[in-house]
Amino acid sequence: MKALLLKGFFFIVLIHMGLTLSAQQLVYQPVNPAFGGDSFNYSWLISSATTQDLLKDPNTQTTSGLSSSFDSFQRSLNSQLLSQLSRNLIDDQFGEGGLTDGSYSIGGLNVEVLSDLDGITISILDTATGEQTQVAIPFF
Repeated sequence: MKALLLKGFFFIVLIHMGLTLSAQQLVYQPVNPAFGGDSFNYSWLISSATTQDLLKDPNTQTTSGLSSSFDSFQRSLNSQLLSQLSRNLIDDQFGEGGLTDGSYSIGGLNVEVLSDLDGITISILDTATGEQTQVAIPFF
């Protein structure tokens, strides 16, 4: 009789638990914003990746992506000086008229200049390494 009463008690408890239990649907939400996650996670993900970067050279100086006006001025000055030097080199090597058709040897470089109806084609061959570059300058 006790066994039957005990079985009946467990049956009532199981039915009661079945009525009170509920479930919810599981929904996957990606973390990475590149895969549909919240865009506010980007800064956390990038800082986490940066701190875990083991390939970073500890001797390099880190700068914020912004350059100062002095750095900008220095880059501009370097660009202008290199442009003037290259202009002077062209004038010295090829004369005031600039490039004319023909083959030229400058140090370890062989330069070939060809003109046609479309524009000027300059082929540069590095005789030491065998690297070749071709520059096409179209007429407008």
